[in-house]
Amino acid sequence: MPTSTVENYLKQILIVSLETNCPEVPMGKVAQGLSVTSGTATTMFKNLAENGWLHYYPRRGVRLTRKGKALAMNMLRRHRLLETFLVETLGLDWSEIHQEAEELEHAISEKVLEKLDEFLGRPRQDPHGHPIPSRGGVIRRSSTQSLLSCKAGSKVTIESITDQESDFLKFARKKQLFPGQVVSVLSHEKLADAITLQVGGAAPFSLGSRSSEKILVQA
Repeated sequence: MPTSTVENYLKQILIVSLETNCPEVPMGKVAQGLSVTSGTATTMFKNLAENGWLHYYPRRGVRLTRKGKALAMNMLRRHRLLETFLVETLGLDWSEIHQEAEELEHAISEKVLEKLDEFLGRPRQDPHGHPIPSRGGVIRRSSTQSLLSCKAGSKVTIESITDQESDFLKFARKKQLFPGQVVSVLSHEKLADAITLQVGGAAPFSLGSRSSEKILVQA
């Protein structure tokens, strides 16, 4: 049986692959996402390659094998269903649920997971707006762009928040920047490296480029 560390690595590789829309992902991005050193990650990648979970390309990146992708997709499904349960059923704040789901996803059985999915009404996305993989490992992909790339004068709907850190999610909630919310892009301020937004009838506010890139939207 794969360890929780193996599961975490495979899931993170899949997440980066989905975010970049590229099956071969840079090792540094995976290490950064897991908060480990590049040396530690490289040693683990070699071990995973030896056990058939991924293909390892020195100085280039890694690519999940069919076996590795199947397990990674299952772990991602577990994580996002648990996050949905923690918010919708237990009432936890969306800024608290990521770490809780990280702990629980390794322990829940497939039988309980399927009952949980049924209980929740088979949701298609988690509280952050990320698509939940199906039982067969199929994930719905939508055409999105970052808030930063939107033109001034456009009106868009927030699809998802890519940053899972608690502080950023609390900030997004305070500014009402959550999935499903309609946002008006009033202007781009290149000198200030920011955009000006308005949510509903609230007062306009500025958002820096780094934060804007973490919010995915649909026109």
